[in-house]
Amino acid sequence: MTAQDGLRVVHAHGDRITITEPTTGVELFSYVYGPEAAWEAPKPYVHPLRTLAGNVVTDYRPNDHRWHKGLQMTASHLSGANLWGGNSYVHGQGYLELPERVGSMAHVKFDEVGADSGRFVIAERLTWHPYDGTLWADEERRIEVHDVDPSSGSWALTWTTAVTNRRDEPLRFGSPTTAGREMAGYTGLFWRGPRAFRDGRIIGPDSEGPELMGQQAPWLAYSGEHDVTDGHATLVFAHAPENDHTGAGGAHPAHWFVRNEPFAAVAPSFAFFDELELAPGDTLTRRYRVVVADGAWEREEIAKYLEEHPW
Repeated sequence: MTAQDGLRVVHAHGDRITITEPTTGVELFSYVYGPEAAWEAPKPYVHPLRTLAGNVVTDYRPNDHRWHKGLQMTASHLSGANLWGGNSYVHGQGYLELPERVGSMAHVKFDEVGADSGRFVIAERLTWHPYDGTLWADEERRIEVHDVDPSSGSWALTWTTAVTNRRDEPLRFGSPTTAGREMAGYTGLFWRGPRAFRDGRIIGPDSEGPELMGQQAPWLAYSGEHDVTDGHATLVFAHAPENDHTGAGGAHPAHWFVRNEPFAAVAPSFAFFDELELAPGDTLTRRYRVVVADGAWEREEIAKYLEEHPW
């Protein structure tokens, strides 16, 4: 299958969708929705994610966290359930092996796999479940590939998620920090970088470094150096305007979870310090952009790109 903008698509039904840039032959990413181990809170994910030069910028099942898989939507603490994977954090006891807490996000169907207004679109429906398999939420997910630009060595992926509570009581989104662990507010869209990106550069609009953990900003970037091949790559993570990441418009505020030690990770967490409560029948919608670029981009270059590619 070939998209309107020339991207090639291979759909291995029941397993994954792979997108290839035809000029270089580089597989930009695979969206994997096939079966996964129950202990790892099975859910669809993007891996491998590549730059236009073909360099991989995600990790998969690393030895420290087997449930870290590329770029994926997660829910680390959800009304007592763990849709993150692995051990569950319990205040005062640390991380415990509690398989009865580990849930899943299940693929239901694709509404669309194809080109739409110059973008390549994957539109999917999913269901969210605790360990016992009951229905807690429906999700409508949309992943768009756009702005593929060999001249700048960059391309962009927009990830939209809309989660509707199907319980007869509120869904409470939290994190290890809301459960009592300091500065571990990971939940929501989560990127795990490759091992080579450890000690990479963390860049924000006004400052840089690990101190951006728990801070608020419209975007955050991570630059790392590759193994095997020479050079760097930069990933830019940005909030859509309607996310209202500061909470100034009444929305639940978002804070950046970011690490470059002992591994590379970024998440625009929507429940870092405080739980987000979703009433029965209500929908939580968030939209994010991930720019994947060859090279070590500077702050000014990132800001210029985002200005020239408005939402």
